[in-house]
Amino acid sequence: MNEETSEAPAGPSTVAGLDLKPALEAVLMVVDEPATEEHLAKILERPKRQIADALRELADEYTVQGRGFELRYVAGGWRFYTRPAYAAAVERLVLDGQTARLTQAALETLAVVAYRQPVSRSRVSAVRGVNCDGVMRTLLQRGLVEEAGTEPETGAILYRTTNYFLERMGLRGLDELPELAPFLPEAEAIEAETQEGVPSFDPDAPDDEPGAVRGTPDTDDEDDQTEF
Repeated sequence: MNEETSEAPAGPSTVAGLDLKPALEAVLMVVDEPATEEHLAKILERPKRQIADALRELADEYTVQGRGFELRYVAGGWRFYTRPAYAAAVERLVLDGQTARLTQAALETLAVVAYRQPVSRSRVSAVRGVNCDGVMRTLLQRGLVEEAGTEPETGAILYRTTNYFLERMGLRGLDELPELAPFLPEAEAIEAETQEGVPSFDPDAPDDEPGAVRGTPDTDDEDDQTEF
């Protein structure tokens, strides 16, 4: 009796035989963060140079074809993004109160961290002119900033932006941040007037505790208003 046979599904042993560009498209469709060329080379069992060339060719092809998406290199890896020209169509789908948003205060605080990193909370508060402990907690929870050691002189925790920040901003690295020079004089003047920083607000602190300020912390990040 003849036994029926079927073609075995593609697996680790057959990956190298797949057409490279379609294989890259399939993998990039399911990643949840930018994929590095090294990682893609390992997955598809191809030389890194071959992977890099194929990715750039795909990116160029999508641009020439005028596709609604593009392949971009951001935060050290590659990922599909919707093309900015079609942002209005995407916004109608996802911006109807369904996405997490940041307030203006949170965006301002994030900008200070991005341009001054690594930076302490007190230094950020000095630049903004208000206490920003609550806003910083929000940015930490969203994964946009992270701890980056401590300041040698004071022992204060330092903060920096994350790769997720670069990914959301569509940047390859911090060197692609817009030039800030036109705004530096005002920022420097504010900070010069508050060299000691702005103390944290602690509603439970005793009145006689040195440096304690009773009151309510900056909570303008509770009502989300500005899309990020």
